[in-house]
Amino acid sequence: MDITIAHSSEQMASAAAAKAASVLKETLQRSGRAVVVAATGMSQVGMLEQLTSDPGIDWPSVELFHLDEYIGLPETHPASFRRYLRERFVDRVPGLHDFHAINGEADDPHAECLRLGELIRSRTVDLCLVGIGENGHLAFNDPPADFTTQDPYLVVQLDERCRRQQMGEGWFGLLDEVPLRAISMSVRQILAAKVIVATIPDRRKAEAVKAAIEGVVTPTCPASVLQEHGSCFTYLDSDSASLLSARIR
Repeated sequence: MDITIAHSSEQMASAAAAKAASVLKETLQRSGRAVVVAATGMSQVGMLEQLTSDPGIDWPSVELFHLDEYIGLPETHPASFRRYLRERFVDRVPGLHDFHAINGEADDPHAECLRLGELIRSRTVDLCLVGIGENGHLAFNDPPADFTTQDPYLVVQLDERCRRQQMGEGWFGLLDEVPLRAISMSVRQILAAKVIVATIPDRRKAEAVKAAIEGVVTPTCPASVLQEHGSCFTYLDSDSASLLSARIR
């Protein structure tokens, strides 16, 4: 795992976006197309703003998937990840080749997982943009996460700490408003990406960052599995890196 610690969250976002843009440009020059998986949430806002502003990316040759979506939440809701990506990614770039949205309102969420799984199995993911949760989750794979399934997408239960984070970030007014289930990309599918760029700001993520980077690889800290990826580039700010040992900082 390659680790970059920036002084501020703005510098972190800039560095992460520059790396993501570089990967996309190299991929597009080499093969003429690229497949990207994008995360959502407060940690990704600055990075996505800068990435989508890069004038040197051939966006019509890029396909976009996303990591997760709440089950039962309409796209009109401010917390909808489909809405987030349309507003902060899709609508900001000139004509993506395709955006494969997760339909959290599908009548059968398991059938929606199968539909998405068939799509992504036929592609090679060139770049996966991720964050991690306060509980160490990766996408919506809360602890203890399933490290073994080969299914690309899963129906998952959200634990209380994860749901409280969503409320604390301002996406919901009350805990009872946060859905109990979601569709999430699986851990193994995330690791199948050629390059992973993890953008993780804020002091509230510091414990999870320490466990993910310095701890053992364990389903109780799902993000720790990123240690196993050969091309994972992790971008932190001084707050999220504050509990790391001196040898890393």
